[in-house]
Amino acid sequence: MAKIKLYSYWRSSAAYRVRIALNLKQLEYDMLPVHLVKDGGEQHSAQFSELNPNELVPVLIDGDVTLNQSLAIIDYLDDHYSEPRLIPQTTPDKYLVQALAQDIAVDIHPINNLRILQYLSGKLDVSDEQKGDWYRHWVTTGFKAVEKKLSSVSGRYSVGDDLSLVDVCLVPQVYNAERFNLDMHAFPTITRLANTLREHPAFRDAAPESQPDAT
Repeated sequence: MAKIKLYSYWRSSAAYRVRIALNLKQLEYDMLPVHLVKDGGEQHSAQFSELNPNELVPVLIDGDVTLNQSLAIIDYLDDHYSEPRLIPQTTPDKYLVQALAQDIAVDIHPINNLRILQYLSGKLDVSDEQKGDWYRHWVTTGFKAVEKKLSSVSGRYSVGDDLSLVDVCLVPQVYNAERFNLDMHAFPTITRLANTLREHPAFRDAAPESQPDAT
């Protein structure tokens, strides 16, 4: 059986999510680096654009299945490699987990994605200080809501005591927030959870600095 292939970039939050999920499920995979900055971005090459016209990572290939979009990839992994499940099968936890994960991956992350920040500093010619202010404003707005929700549903992990898709989405977003010097003191629940999760081998091995393409 062919090994799973993952097109990834070490600092991509979306690829980081998929690496965590693959590690939690103890699935072996070949990591194929796509540098999002070098030479204008390798994701814009004709070869990668043919694979994913969105020109974004991650892309996962498993046999004859080729998928982009991290949440869809993780849903696929849950369906085909079920243990441990990251999206519960029972209600209402299934929908709670999906909603919280989307609070992060759909509402927060796209606004501070690399291509958005590049557009701000390039096309709109905003300063690095202004770009940082943009980032911190929108992540703070999103984290305020996530913090309030997690404070009422978290246990050892984001939703009770079982690892879930929320945890998989939370850690990469916290990593990004710290890179942009967001003051995390206002988010004690998020900080506690992220610190706990980073001690887990699956999260530790998926960390950006642990990747072979880290620079």
